[in-house]
Amino acid sequence: MVHQLWHYLTIPLVVMFVSGGCQSATATPQEGNPQMALQVTSSAFNEGSPIPRQYTCDGEDLSPPLAWKGVPANTHSLVLIADDPDAPVGTWVHWVLYDIPGSLSNLPQGISKTPTVPGFGTQGTNTSRKGYYNGPCPPRGIPHRYFFKLYALDTSLNLKPGANAADVEKAMRGHILAQGQLMGTYGR
Repeated sequence: MVHQLWHYLTIPLVVMFVSGGCQSATATPQEGNPQMALQVTSSAFNEGSPIPRQYTCDGEDLSPPLAWKGVPANTHSLVLIADDPDAPVGTWVHWVLYDIPGSLSNLPQGISKTPTVPGFGTQGTNTSRKGYYNGPCPPRGIPHRYFFKLYALDTSLNLKPGANAADVEKAMRGHILAQGQLMGTYGR
């Protein structure tokens, strides 16, 4: 019974926070301390709100500015994976960025479309087989949800540029200290 109770207490939850005019969602990590959650925000859109056109394929396709709080002191690096679980073919990965320095608390708008981004990390390959941010571009119809998932790790992954989300997720298994996410929507 205790095992069953523990299972239900550790199921990841999404908690909404309102801070400085922006909302963020945080999710408890699946590993590590269940109390450790990152608060992820953007100055460009609020939790659950539409992502502005300039961050999509219909605009300039810039990566949005992101900020976070609650990084554990022993964090060595961070990983960011942005995806769309509503894509018709299954979850579509839009961005993979890893080995982000653990000391960073934000990413500016418009991260360079290069394999390595000095001071910000290494870019992986998304579902479009591009090694950089590829913004929302859903088919016409109901808006899709886009999750910007951030993970604090106790190590660096040291993967070569271009690793896909599955490779990154496999490499970070057992190293997650905390995690959080921000969700925005986009429709056409």
